[in-house]
Amino acid sequence: MLLHVIADFGHADLAFAEVSQRLKLLLPEAQLVLTSVPPFATLAAGFCVAQLGLNEAPENTLIFHNVAPRRDNKNARHNNDGERLAYALLPNGVKVVGVHAGFAFSFLRDVATEFHYVSVPSAGSQFRSRDLFPQGVAAVAKGRTDAFAELVLPQHVPKIPEGRVAYIDGFGNIKTTFRAGEYEAGQHLQVTLNNVTQTAFVSDGSFSVPQGTLTFSPGSSGWTTPEGHVRWMELFLRGGSASGMFADPANAETVTLAPVVE
Repeated sequence: MLLHVIADFGHADLAFAEVSQRLKLLLPEAQLVLTSVPPFATLAAGFCVAQLGLNEAPENTLIFHNVAPRRDNKNARHNNDGERLAYALLPNGVKVVGVHAGFAFSFLRDVATEFHYVSVPSAGSQFRSRDLFPQGVAAVAKGRTDAFAELVLPQHVPKIPEGRVAYIDGFGNIKTTFRAGEYEAGQHLQVTLNNVTQTAFVSDGSFSVPQGTLTFSPGSSGWTTPEGHVRWMELFLRGGSASGMFADPANAETVTLAPVVE
């Protein structure tokens, strides 16, 4: 089985190694693929989950995501309690198990065919993703009926926030939650992000502009839902880093667009 692990541990962090070791102990047949997102970045985690889970995937693919800011309750947490583990089944058969926190399930909110909490404790360890959650992942992977608790109601999952930074890749391309198809190619927009304003050319293809041009164009990320195909706009600086142009914004920051006044 293919097992994606998406977490905010940091690239090559010891935590990834420990969680991977525990998952392999419980699921020795699993082939693990690790993806890191910024600390507490539930929107980035949710975006990665959807990109991997809603596109073509091998049979018996499971995604485990763990970004748990523990911001659902600002009071002191007893016994390291935090947001609960949840499970979603996608239309293509991909299974998703992850912490129900922030926007982590927002991209699956309206497409999941099953949506339950997972029957594992939410408290009892500072390192729940190593000590508690792998048992739930294994139970779901093995199809155990006792793996599932009560339903997660869609109204308890926040909708996808519009106009936010969803994910920044290693090239500095800024993937946003603006949907493609709503912007006319050929125009210029003022883009304000992280207190920086730049002018971007609306393009229908990232490399269809000269070197050094900042574009706002349909990116490589998107997936098919029962309602049709979704593709997301991204800020792309040909030959450079769009993220650097905007002083390296944080995940989920607001992106403001305005027409350029001639």
